Amino acid sequence: MTQRTVRLSDVAAAAGTSTKTVSRVINGDPRVATETRKRIQEHVDSLGYRVDVMARSLRRGVDETVGVIVPTIGDPFFAAMIEEIERIALEVELKVFIASNSRNTGTERAVVEGMLARRVAGLIVAPFMTDYGFLTNIKTPVTFLDRHPLGLEADVVLVDDFAEAQKAVHHLASHGHTRIALVVDNLEIETSRLRRDGYLAAHQELDLEIDESLQFFDCADAEAAEQEIRQMLLRQDIPTAIFSTRSETSLGVVRALHLGGRTDIAMVSFGDFVAADILSPSITVLDHDPRVLARLAMERLVELMRNGGSHEPREIVVPLHLIPRGSGEISPPLLEGIA
Repeated sequence: MTQRTVRLSDVAAAAGTSTKTVSRVINGDPRVATETRKRIQEHVDSLGYRVDVMARSLRRGVDETVGVIVPTIGDPFFAAMIEEIERIALEVELKVFIASNSRNTGTERAVVEGMLARRVAGLIVAPFMTDYGFLTNIKTPVTFLDRHPLGLEADVVLVDDFAEAQKAVHHLASHGHTRIALVVDNLEIETSRLRRDGYLAAHQELDLEIDESLQFFDCADAEAAEQEIRQMLLRQDIPTAIFSTRSETSLGVVRALHLGGRTDIAMVSFGDFVAADILSPSITVLDHDPRVLARLAMERLVELMRNGGSHEPREIVVPLHLIPRGSGEISPPLLEGIA
């Protein structure tokens, strides 16, 4: 004999309340009294009620899915973001579609439009360099992650890249460094540009010479960063410290320094990475935790999906903490041993 499907009205009847109140509890609406919420949840569990995701999708005209688009899935930073988004999506009974724009401005818009064509209920996008003005009249809720979208006022979760880069340089300078190299990605990317601007501003504030030859651009991945630092180590006038502006490029910097036997060069990384705290010396980092940003972006998106309608775009800025572990506290050779 086929077991009858438990309906929302069955839960409401058992709990002695309306189907609307039951729906609110199931959808996480905070506007339900604690005792009522507890009673409804008990009957949801005892009756074995499950949300009919397909029916709800057809009723709303969208799939119960969040689309997530990042520049590259291979970057540990974005991979950690995706993990956190998937974790939260599971809690709120949403599915996740994941795509990469492959750092390609020629296909970036097409990837977004492909997600919208799937009728996703919401989008989280870590933009690369495309103008997002084409989303101006789109009704699908969108939250941007890690950087502002070009050509669009929208909800965004990010960090103060400029100020945090200043912090890193000031930290290295406080330990006696005056020649600080910069490892950075393409300057057309907002985060890269702002971090380089912060690096330059700190040099001006500290009255340090700005040496263009110590700035290594277009380091899109660990391999590119490693090659730049390998070449740098062949110079006679190598810097005494390095500021790496991404966790992925920091992997390449660390590899080059260790293979070159130059762990005496100080280093601060914008973002943590696996094994950074067990190396010798351990790597000093700006704690750019991708999971924190992803969680806030997902929470904001769920809020927008539930509330609907127009709203004022919100910018959520996540503060970072510098974690001194050893590499950023190495003194230049001439200062070693000075009290």
